[in-house]
Amino acid sequence: MTDPGEPGGLAEGTLISHLLELRDRLLKAMLAVGICFVPCAFYMNQLFSFVAKPLIAKLPSGATIIATSVVAPFTVPFKLALLLSIGVAMPFVLYQAWAFVAPGLYKHEKKLAVPLLISSIILFYLGAAFAYYAVFPVMLSFFVATTPHGVQMMTDMSSYLDFVMVLLLAFGLAFEVPVATVLLVWTGFVKIKTLKKNRGFVLLGIFIFAAFVTPPDAVSQSAMAVPMYLLYEIGIIMAGLLLKDKIAAREKEEAEQAERERGV
Repeated sequence: MTDPGEPGGLAEGTLISHLLELRDRLLKAMLAVGICFVPCAFYMNQLFSFVAKPLIAKLPSGATIIATSVVAPFTVPFKLALLLSIGVAMPFVLYQAWAFVAPGLYKHEKKLAVPLLISSIILFYLGAAFAYYAVFPVMLSFFVATTPHGVQMMTDMSSYLDFVMVLLLAFGLAFEVPVATVLLVWTGFVKIKTLKKNRGFVLLGIFIFAAFVTPPDAVSQSAMAVPMYLLYEIGIIMAGLLLKDKIAAREKEEAEQAERERGV
């Protein structure tokens, strides 16, 4: 048996303590999801009606959302309740992840990580809300209006939920652009000068990304691409403000390195 006083025993004890803490954090996160799931499951039919409201409001008279499976009227709202409970509990889940890694961070890293973590949560929720309240009504109106003559639009509830969840996730992640921009500059992977210089390529890439993750219409693509680019510009401003000292230190170091190379 390894002596706890020896370096190997100390490392083993530290590893076990970290694993135990990780287990406790995971259990707390799962418990939070379970607690949120109870009310979501109780009101799962009302929640599905809320999610389906943008489509129902745009359907022509007599058209409804249908269920093509015997179990779909139960499984689809149940799936929505589970996904929603994870989304509602996500701030607490991320806090548990933060509490696990925070002791290993430096003080200046903690000061930057906390606002980024909070901002990422808020921006994700804002992206999902923007998709539901601003994009869905316009997009669904377009699809209903372009339905060929003689075709009655009757969407399957399972397919509709998958469609909604993908778009909510896509818009939520798209609104994380400012956080991603700050992280890229913070890690030194990309210089802020490079971000400013390549705005045109970024705009093109954003429109290509939006074309892949949104339905094939200009309305949906623009509804995602335009906010993403605006958030990209906000990310550049945030990086310049939050990382001003770090950027200045890197530029000074690069200038000194260039001076030494010229001297050689």
